[in-house]
Amino acid sequence: MSRNISVGIDVGSATTRVVVGEYIKGEKNPRIIGIGEAETKGLRHGYVTHFADASESVRVAVENAEKTSGIKIKRAFVAASGISLRGNASLGEAIISKADGEVTHLDVAKALEKSESNLNLNNKKIIHVSPISYKLDGHEVQGRLEGMLGNKLEVKAILCTYSAQHLEDLLAVVAEAGVETIDVFPGILADSSIALTDRQKIVGCALVNIGAESLSLAVFENGLLSSLHAFSIGGADITNDIALGLRIPLEKAELLKIGNLTEEYPKKKLEEIIEARLGDIFELIENHLKKIKRNELLPAGIVFTGGGANIAGLVDFSKSALRLPSEIGSSEIFGTSKTKLRDPAWFTALGLIMSDTGGEKIQESSFWRIFKDLKRSIKSTVKQLMP
Repeated sequence: MSRNISVGIDVGSATTRVVVGEYIKGEKNPRIIGIGEAETKGLRHGYVTHFADASESVRVAVENAEKTSGIKIKRAFVAASGISLRGNASLGEAIISKADGEVTHLDVAKALEKSESNLNLNNKKIIHVSPISYKLDGHEVQGRLEGMLGNKLEVKAILCTYSAQHLEDLLAVVAEAGVETIDVFPGILADSSIALTDRQKIVGCALVNIGAESLSLAVFENGLLSSLHAFSIGGADITNDIALGLRIPLEKAELLKIGNLTEEYPKKKLEEIIEARLGDIFELIENHLKKIKRNELLPAGIVFTGGGANIAGLVDFSKSALRLPSEIGSSEIFGTSKTKLRDPAWFTALGLIMSDTGGEKIQESSFWRIFKDLKRSIKSTVKQLMP
């Protein structure tokens, strides 16, 4: 009897993480049967700078996951994160194809495809499509469209894009490590399946993933993604500031940042250093929320994930700076069990294998329409990037 195994790979700028889950009949969430991690080398801000080093990082993390799970990993879902990740609003429309005017799944697909073709990609690839609203003959439609009668269907959607070059390099790195990519999913949206409840997404909230070298922000309202953006700043900037300000090694600075170092250092100066850089981070978040007219208007507030969610004092500073409820992302899927995966740094890799993101089903995303072309180019990319 074959096992229903799902694997997620998150290639972060500091750490590569792999999660192996098994779906058991009758259970909604997968059982985690293995994890693996390795220090990431050859990446900056989410893009590949040294192919061989990056591929070796993935290979080591995958091997570690194979050891803990007892499974040979051949295929996986991969997260796309970093500064080239963007959410772009776009409009599309389609004339209802059936003579009697009944809306079908084909009409919805055509409207979404039109929204994609209306977007100027400019060296980017669409990796995820999130419809926001539909109109039928000028009237907004709530709920299911199929079966309604009309002449023209309009759609507004958020198209998640990623640098075509960066995506190609990422897939080539994973392929060189011996793993076939099933699908690519925006990392911050993988996080959302773990860290956010349906209620939070409905009333309105912002999910912030603070990685080592980049920050991703996704805003949800009415249960749907309404905005997505990434910034070139992260937890490593705080670590560097602490190392310079206190004249200590980076390793000790990292521990101080998350409050895990017992050695005595000037507490006030440490807080000033952390708050100065957090001020930069929250200014970027606040400006984006103002741009989309949602500053101070998200009842479910801010939820933090990523390794940077462990920064000491983060939540209190967020409440003060953004004037919104703030919390560290957590998940109910583990029950009361203690596990390393409760650390929000693991949420991206874990979210990739959940059934509402990737997991046991492959989404009919735009990615699949470009995937064959990408796979053909991976072999030539590998040859070009290898020394």
